[in-house]
Amino acid sequence: MRFENTLTINAPVSEVFAYLARPENLPRWNYALDRTERTSPGPIGVGTTYRQTRHLPRPAEEHFRVTEYDPPNLLTADGDFGPLTGTTTYRLTPLDQRTTRLVNTVHLTAPGALKAVAAITGPRVKHAVAKNLDVLKDILETR
Repeated sequence: MRFENTLTINAPVSEVFAYLARPENLPRWNYALDRTERTSPGPIGVGTTYRQTRHLPRPAEEHFRVTEYDPPNLLTADGDFGPLTGTTTYRLTPLDQRTTRLVNTVHLTAPGALKAVAAITGPRVKHAVAKNLDVLKDILETR
């Protein structure tokens, strides 16, 4: 399953990136998550690892790591996301000094029998991610 969501945020690219580059913020804008915490020492960058807990679609503990980190334009993480594994990438482009275009690309892989379910639920997952990104936009525009 692969999809992309694009939105424009009325906030400078540096602020948008700084917020995204703190995965501990994820539960504030992703309704399925309870907690995200760093599990490796040092400043965030390629190789930084995280653990998070979710309650939707079912309770689970997940692990992911940063695989691309290029402030303020690119952030990618690979890992477990619910019952799926995959990659999520955030590409940020400044449209002007106070406006940012965010393109979120998600590529998820389902194991075994979940492949058929993932194919059917792909549009719903994309919509849920888009709703989360709208919450992120609201947070960043009201800061």
